[in-house]
Amino acid sequence: MYEKLLSPCKIGKLEIRNRTVQEPMGNGFSNADGIATAKDIAFYTRRAAGGVGLVITECMNVQPGQGAGNDKQMTMSVDSVIDSMRDLVAHVHAMGAAIMPELYHSGCQGAAAMDPQGACASPSGISSQLTHEPAREMTIEEIKQLEKDFVAASVRAQKCGFDGIELHCAHGYLLNEFFSPYTNKRTDEYGGSTENRVRIVKNIVEGIRAELGEDFPIVCRVSVDEMLKLNGIDDGIVLEEGIEICKLLESYGVDAIDVSSGIYETMNIAWEPTGYEQGWKSYLAAGVKANVSIPVFCTSVIRDPAFAEKLLQDGVCDFVGSARQFFADPDWTNKAAEERTDEIRKCISCLNCMLTMESPEGSQCSINPCTGSEHIYTSLKADGAGRTVVIVGAGPSGLEAALTLANRGFAPVVIERKSEIGGQLQLANKTPNKDEIDYLIDFYKASFEKLGIEVRLNTVATPELIASFEPYAVIWAAGSVPVVPRSIPGLDSECVLLTPEVLSGKVKLFGKKVCIVGSGMTGIETAHMLAKMGNKVDVYEMVDEVMPGMWFQNIIAMMEHIMPLGVGLHPSRKLIEVGEGFANFEDTHSGEIEKAEFDYLILSLGTRATLPDEAIQAAYPNLIVVGDSEKPGKIAHAVRTGFDAAFALE
Repeated sequence: MYEKLLSPCKIGKLEIRNRTVQEPMGNGFSNADGIATAKDIAFYTRRAAGGVGLVITECMNVQPGQGAGNDKQMTMSVDSVIDSMRDLVAHVHAMGAAIMPELYHSGCQGAAAMDPQGACASPSGISSQLTHEPAREMTIEEIKQLEKDFVAASVRAQKCGFDGIELHCAHGYLLNEFFSPYTNKRTDEYGGSTENRVRIVKNIVEGIRAELGEDFPIVCRVSVDEMLKLNGIDDGIVLEEGIEICKLLESYGVDAIDVSSGIYETMNIAWEPTGYEQGWKSYLAAGVKANVSIPVFCTSVIRDPAFAEKLLQDGVCDFVGSARQFFADPDWTNKAAEERTDEIRKCISCLNCMLTMESPEGSQCSINPCTGSEHIYTSLKADGAGRTVVIVGAGPSGLEAALTLANRGFAPVVIERKSEIGGQLQLANKTPNKDEIDYLIDFYKASFEKLGIEVRLNTVATPELIASFEPYAVIWAAGSVPVVPRSIPGLDSECVLLTPEVLSGKVKLFGKKVCIVGSGMTGIETAHMLAKMGNKVDVYEMVDEVMPGMWFQNIIAMMEHIMPLGVGLHPSRKLIEVGEGFANFEDTHSGEIEKAEFDYLILSLGTRATLPDEAIQAAYPNLIVVGDSEKPGKIAHAVRTGFDAAFALE
């Protein structure tokens, strides 16, 4: 069915078993010494075991003591990493995949504190307008040394057994900075014309060829359009010049082009939040493919094998790649080969992987609880022996628990009081640009059908009903309900609504003046939905910043959505009283009282756990509480706690 996708293809003389690429993405699994950890090895090996053709690691810096974006990246800058990297390569090769490291220098997008000179190396001393780290202009001597360091790192990679290397010339890092007229204002041999700005990579490629010959594959990842025109900047790389750069790279002996876009200042183009359609930027790869004869990789929010197959059949590209999709489901390729695509966990573009990258645990996936913990969750025990486990609640925590238990051989029974599975997901998918949430719901539906998991909808989990199953264990995943503070007078007014009433469609508002209290994800997405429906919306937030705790990319995306719709944002405002058609807010700094008038006030102040009643707790003292019932949180917490409970059940 996926003839092209699953067919082999060569990069230089290296044959890749199929056309799928695990694209590079920072994991945050390494130690400060840059050596590949057991966690790194397990992560990449799992993707290879899932059928990926080519694994490209996270970016590795090439200069000792500098050029890394953080202190949790693997490195290719010193010989001390060779043994661990050989181990990594051997594990990936044992699963049939090829593997390359992505080599880079962070440039002006790095951390000045990690540079010996206290400022980030860059072509022209121009700082990133996102990170604002101090930057310095590199000398000719420094550039020449950097070229040697890229060559030395490539030689080191070959000694480790890697099948080739990828040069990171994208996303605003140092090689991209040389390419771009936006960040390269030099007037010497490394600046000015396109050829001069690409000279650094020409010299690196020539150096690698001199050391390793013509048969060692070199891939270049290129932001062929920095998309800076979206920011009102005219001197960035646009597709026309991006194609010329790729043609030059081919002439220098590069074996493949990994097409990407964007830099940190246009980050949502490089690592998209929700709302971008599959293939939206595949025209970039198509433009390059039409002008070069070497293989071209396409990354463009690709989630469906059928969509990937069409890109290949249409000649848009030679390989299809993703980082986040293989975070979400390492078995994507195998499931395509086995025609089990309805069982794929499709990435929902929530960006939790980015948010958690620098956490102590490293990157974590909202919908795949094993990502980053493959060294722990090596396999599921198949010891369920048909024993019944009752799960109360069909939100993501309950669904994940049921799925995991079924895969262990238990007989889970899910009891859900509503008419459909999904829990809070069935509200989250109603706001604009959140169609991806349905990916997760559909995944659970397909998996439940395949495994024959029993779900009782429109059913209340009474003690008598639970007891009738004579369960081996009970998992409580009943979710949470909105917080309604009793201390604020007037919240029982008819003009006061809760977000579930609006998101579910129970209450429909058009052409109204609406006040939303709380600017977390739910509140701000409700504001977006209502504003699109023609309502005048104002959002009030007690803390000093709206959208507190949200990943900055999601904040940027939401601001781009809501500001043109005239949504008013009012931070540092504490709700103290509600009347019929008005509310009083206290300025948390001045103490002044402000009056807001509206047709409806919508509370979005978080949720509180739904706990089992005393009879159920008494009957099942070993009852396991998961998801929002354990602690209200995000999808990642719900899925993780549901999985952990089912994984650990003895």
